Amino acid sequence: VQLQAFGGGSVQAGGSLRLSCAASGSTFSTYTMGWFRQAPGKEREFVAGIVWIGGNLEYADSVKGRFTMSRDFAKNAVYLQMNSLKPEDTAVYYCTARALRGVSRKENDYPYWGQGTQVTVSS
Repeated sequence: VQLQAFGGGSVQAGGSLRLSCAASGSTFSTYTMGWFRQAPGKEREFVAGIVWIGGNLEYADSVKGRFTMSRDFAKNAVYLQMNSLKPEDTAVYYCTARALRGVSRKENDYPYWGQGTQVTVSS
């Protein structure tokens, strides 16, 4: 399984970004996809997750109402639409996958990781 995340960048507080993650190397019908992030000097944390078939969604409390995760079956891709960005959202964002149906908030439950994309939000 290969995951390629892109779409990061620099924005001012209150702005928006959309991250994309292209997945390949498997059929993803039994997979769960996730987004994690790691800010400088902090541990990596769960952001959002979606079950590929079924669409069960979960969000971290810190992004609920501002971020939206979605998937595109035809493109084998997942997205993270980030609105009302705050400086504390600054981090490297990672796309992840696991071959089980069910969102986990633990990074060790995801064996597949993309390379990460930097998001910087200035005040």
